[in-house]
Amino acid sequence: MASGALPPLRSRVAPLPPDLVLPPVVHTRDSAIDAAVSEQLLLTGQPAHAYGRLGDLSQQMARIRAGTAWSAEPPQLLVFAADHGLADEGLSDEPQTTTGQRVMDLLAGRTPVNRLARQHGVALTVVDAGLGHALPPLPPPDAMQATLQLRKIAYGTRNARLGPAMSVPQAVAALHAGMDLVRQLPGDVLMLGDTAVANEGSAALLLSRLCGVPLSDAFAPGMLQMMETEPALWQKRLDVLLAVGTRHRHAVGPVAALAALGGYEIAMMAGAMLQAASQRRLVLLDSVAAGAAALIARGLVPAVGDYLVFAQRSAETGHRLMLIHLQAQPLLDLDMRVEQGLGCLLAWPTVLAARRLLESGVQ
Repeated sequence: MASGALPPLRSRVAPLPPDLVLPPVVHTRDSAIDAAVSEQLLLTGQPAHAYGRLGDLSQQMARIRAGTAWSAEPPQLLVFAADHGLADEGLSDEPQTTTGQRVMDLLAGRTPVNRLARQHGVALTVVDAGLGHALPPLPPPDAMQATLQLRKIAYGTRNARLGPAMSVPQAVAALHAGMDLVRQLPGDVLMLGDTAVANEGSAALLLSRLCGVPLSDAFAPGMLQMMETEPALWQKRLDVLLAVGTRHRHAVGPVAALAALGGYEIAMMAGAMLQAASQRRLVLLDSVAAGAAALIARGLVPAVGDYLVFAQRSAETGHRLMLIHLQAQPLLDLDMRVEQGLGCLLAWPTVLAARRLLESGVQ
């Protein structure tokens, strides 16, 4: 789960694009609310500190709502899908068409995400943020198991080894698209997932650029087994990322780094976080790409960190380093490498428990 305010990025950040409109986000720090939550937890018959991180989560949720009741609307899960030009450099064992196939599986209800979303009453929306190929014919409306939002900025990003992944106007458009999506959604809990072949490379590049983590550490995580069994292939992929980082060494601000190194799904998730935080919504996220989006969002508006809850820590070293830099303690640590918001759905009962823990304390 997230801690309080996160430090801003280094002062060498470039000015923001003039057409980027950021929503206002306020910090949630409130010692009076923290004290009131501690008193409520004592009413359960246990010392407040006995609840550990569950108690911390209760306090964070209380600060987010600041005395406002939680909505009866269902939580919203947005799964952003996009393709990366860097996939052309062999950064993934999967073909780019895999992204589109996963979108079709989500729409047809063939994934664990669909089953858990139904079980928990979570509304599922799949967003075409920048798929590289047109989707095949969709299931009939009565067979669709998720809502589809077409917000494509372009047919995938460009190959960042050859030039910027996207233009700055495209990055700004993707940030705004993520904000607009959240404005249209009800409720006060937002879950964020993603599906994008080769986005681990973009996430590693952003972690390295924004936090100063060596690329060999930022990328090693998901490739640990490969480092042991196929060291030449891992080194080849790392060399690609090192070349990309060198080519775009002057892209140091959050928007500049996003445009040069990122993906449309990362940009839209960052925009979604910004808008959700401005509306005092709790934001639950789980993947390394979502963590990269959190780095962008908090680089733009540091107070966003107060609203983020990290569902799980993946088996990837890069994700673990990312959570350290985000000063975040995840709710789960299951050594998973799945995306699409599955970790958010698995952590949702814990979030509900934290809310009901407070309710039980006042009865």
